[in-house]
Amino acid sequence: MAQERQTATFKGNPITLVGPELKVGDTAPDFTLNKNLLETASLQDYAGKIKLISVVPSLDTGVCDAQTRRFNQEADSLGDNVVILTVSADLPFAQARWCGASGIEGVITLSDYKNNSFGEAYGVLIKEFAIDYRAIFVVDADNKIRYVEYLNEMTEHPDYDKALAAVKELI
Repeated sequence: MAQERQTATFKGNPITLVGPELKVGDTAPDFTLNKNLLETASLQDYAGKIKLISVVPSLDTGVCDAQTRRFNQEADSLGDNVVILTVSADLPFAQARWCGASGIEGVITLSDYKNNSFGEAYGVLIKEFAIDYRAIFVVDADNKIRYVEYLNEMTEHPDYDKALAAVKELI
């Protein structure tokens, strides 16, 4: 059985996160996420790149929308050796629709909808809702975690500046 911890809240109410609490220095767990219904992506697909993994509960909410737009704005300035992945449990159709409507081109959206395996491996699966909790992971070219932020409250914004600084230290 996967580890459970109650270190997070949603609108002040405790929620249970499933999976380990990853730390700086850990090897990033591999994953299989959907790009669309037929095509998947894994950590290995981004081998040799610095990865900023932005985890959001749903792109159709205010904070998730703002978080993804902020990293999209920064994408071009980070160079070709950096990939920004936004992970949510939204269906791939919804992700594609949202990106098209929002003009998002610098961020790759990946869906954890099938079995929440990313959420469980990265310790962000919300047991009560079966969606992923807001978090940021910066993973270097060798798949070592160099920065991690699990938010205390799901409705708060992550520290964008610290996450981006962690990426820039690796460039």
